[in-house]
This record gives sequence, structure tokens and C-alpha cells, in this order.
Amino acid sequence: MENKQKALNKSDLSADRSMMIKPAKKRNKMMYVLILPLVVVSGLVFANREIKNESKMLSSKPLSAAQSDAEKKKWVVSPDGIKFKKWESSPTGKNVHVSAAKIRKDINEFTDMEAVVTALTLPPGSRLGFGVMARINGADYIVNFEAEKSQLAPLYSLKINDKIMVRSRNMSYAPKYSYPIVSAEYVERDNKVIFKRLPRKGGC
Repeated sequence: MENKQKALNKSDLSADRSMMIKPAKKRNKMMYVLILPLVVVSGLVFANREIKNESKMLSSKPLSAAQSDAEKKKWVVSPDGIKFKKWESSPTGKNVHVSAAKIRKDINEFTDMEAVVTALTLPPGSRLGFGVMARINGADYIVNFEAEKSQLAPLYSLKINDKIMVRSRNMSYAPKYSYPIVSAEYVERDNKVIFKRLPRKGGC
């Protein structure tokens, strides 16, 4: 009897073990089935991220001459382009171009331009930050300053009819404004430097 009981106990234990092993195998299969899609999805997400990064790098490359021409042609027929061309052919647009031509050589060569301050505020609705109106070579211009807070005090001391020497590498115009916009980089008054544009972070 004792031997039979032992045999029965052994058979029960082996049956229990087989029952435990089967669920474990099923569990492993289930885990594999669950993990595999996660691995695939993670791979796809990573690949997608790499593609996006690569496309950003490609898009940051400078445009070729042909691409630049194509973009310009596309812009010319856009609503903004049509509006700009219409403004250019208007009396105001033509006057702005004439004024811009007067100082283009000075802008290109980064030479001193003698200016007389005519107003301490910019035209209503301007969103150019701090600037003044000034007359240069017989024409009126918006002189804009990309100034840090620490540089504003000498600029705030400017008065109407002050004579200043201005240097700039950049001039622009837009339909919103009736004057060319001169971005001042260096300004003197009474032979003293009152403004020098700081290099931009990560740029010049």
C-alpha cells in the first residue's frame, strides 16, 4: 500500500509539473506575440524619426539657382506676390525704390551715411521695434535698431535735427511702409559711437 501511495504521489507530482510547464510555454508564446509587435512598432517609429531628420537636413541645404528661380516664380503668382508687384508699380512703391537707389552703393560698400533725425517715432502701425526717421541724401528713411536693452540709453538720447553717421549692410522695403528700412549696424554722433549692433547668437 505504501509503495502504491508513493507511486500515486509521484504520478500526481509529474502531472502537476506537466500542467505547470504547459502554461509556462503558453505564457512564453504569448509574451513573444506581444513583444514582437512592440519591437516592430519601435523600429518603425525610429525609422520614421530618422527619415524626418534626414528630410530636415535636406531641406536646410541652400537652394540651387534653378530651385530659387522656381520658388520666385511661384511666389510672383501668389496673392502676396501679386500684391507686392502692384505696390511696386504704385506711386508710393516707385518713390521707395528711388529712395533706396540713392543709398544702395553706401549699403553695398558699408560706408558712412550722414543722416539727420527727423522724427523720434516710426509711422503708425510699425512693428520694427525701436527706430527713428532720418533724412539721408535728400530722402526719408526708417532707421531701425536691433538693440539690446543695455544699448538703448544712448539711442533714447537722440533728438530731432541730431546729425548722426550711420553704417548698414541691409536695406529692405514692404508695402506696409512708405519708406525704405535701413537696419543700422553702427551709429556715431559727435564722433562718438552710440550704437554698434551685437553679433546674433549663432550667427554674425
